[in-house]
Amino acid sequence: MRALTTDLGVGFLDLEELSDEDRMLQTEAHRVAAEVFRPAARALDAMTPAERVAPGSPFFEVMGTLKSLGYHRLFLPPEYGGPPEPLSPLAQALVLEELGWGSLGLTTAFLTDMLPFSSIAALGSDELKQQLLVPWAEDEEGRFHGCWAITEPDHGSDFLLGIRDDMDRSSQRGQLVATRQGDGWVLRGQKSAWVSSGPVATHAAVHAQAGADESLHHSFYAVVPLDTPGVRKGAPADMLGVRDDPQGEIFFDDVFVPDANVLIGSGPLYAVFGDQLLCVTSTTIAPVAVGVARAAFEEALAYARNRVQGGGPITRHKNIQLTLYAMFEKIESARAYARQALEYVRRTSIAGIGGPAADPGQAPLGASPRHSRAAQIMAKRVAYEVAHDAVQVCGAFGLSRESLTEKLLRDARCLLIEDGTIEVLALDAARDLIDHYETSDYDFEEVMAQW
Repeated sequence: MRALTTDLGVGFLDLEELSDEDRMLQTEAHRVAAEVFRPAARALDAMTPAERVAPGSPFFEVMGTLKSLGYHRLFLPPEYGGPPEPLSPLAQALVLEELGWGSLGLTTAFLTDMLPFSSIAALGSDELKQQLLVPWAEDEEGRFHGCWAITEPDHGSDFLLGIRDDMDRSSQRGQLVATRQGDGWVLRGQKSAWVSSGPVATHAAVHAQAGADESLHHSFYAVVPLDTPGVRKGAPADMLGVRDDPQGEIFFDDVFVPDANVLIGSGPLYAVFGDQLLCVTSTTIAPVAVGVARAAFEEALAYARNRVQGGGPITRHKNIQLTLYAMFEKIESARAYARQALEYVRRTSIAGIGGPAADPGQAPLGASPRHSRAAQIMAKRVAYEVAHDAVQVCGAFGLSRESLTEKLLRDARCLLIEDGTIEVLALDAARDLIDHYETSDYDFEEVMAQW
């Protein structure tokens, strides 16, 4: 796989007024993306699923490098090793875009690793923080790795979105069921083969149905160490794209989870938390998708500048010029909205992760689902459209397995499905739009009377 862009500088003109600290953070993240992520992603993409998770795999080398550089602590509070001054939403977006530029799969692994532990930082007891968060934060070798165990064989994008539906709840039975036992819960069931980092994870942020006679509406959110007796893992899946982050099933055969590990119990707060968690994850993945789009655009631009046809570089042809411009316009638009949405959600979310802690005694509105979902949908769609156009610009070379553009197209295609299909996310945004969009100046009866 050959990348056409190899510079270690951030080539695009950033319209934001970046501080020296932001620019340094962006440049360093770009260096990690170029020097660490891209070579490993190329190697992992060519491996079998079993080779990717075997000891000595480049996957573990990359995760160890990230830990040695302290990237896993970037979003933590200072008391757990995070930056002395918490990263601004803009700084977070800069890092996420650069890492996404380097590899969607490895960035996905980087993010799923953080979820269980950032959840503990925001919602866990002091004892749980000492037990699980501190060792993970102090890890500089890659000994620990987190994942998000949410998707099930019969429940994908609908898992959290469905808990707010009025559909027959019998159709929303979970496949990971928790039964009360003493001072904890016993888990029985499984999560599907699409759990990102599942085959390599040591800890999981787990959603489980609380009670065999209940439904997904009655679930809780807990952190489970995957060396707990009764946990089994299936074989890693062989996927079209994002192959540099292994995916696979996790089985729970009578796995005991103490109450102390339950961060959000079943009840009304769980639905609110789930909704707001999707606001956080949506605006986290949006800058990553922008990075994927930018990588594809830069490959196409480099190819077009150097590919000679008709007596000169193909950049002389108007169809190529218009295609490149359209790609650029989409990326700039997606970047601007992704950053704005991320800043908004970090300021208003009540998920407890990346935003103010939830207060069960009040009923704050929290972040707007329609705006956060729109950021993810828009960025994902742009990533796929730009990657598709990049292959078209690169012609036969873009279809070659030697071309980075070919991998970017496969990865961008996966984005339309993972972390929620864009159709289901759009339906959720539409429902929020219909239910909560203010139209106080519109009098339907008056309009009909005039008509």
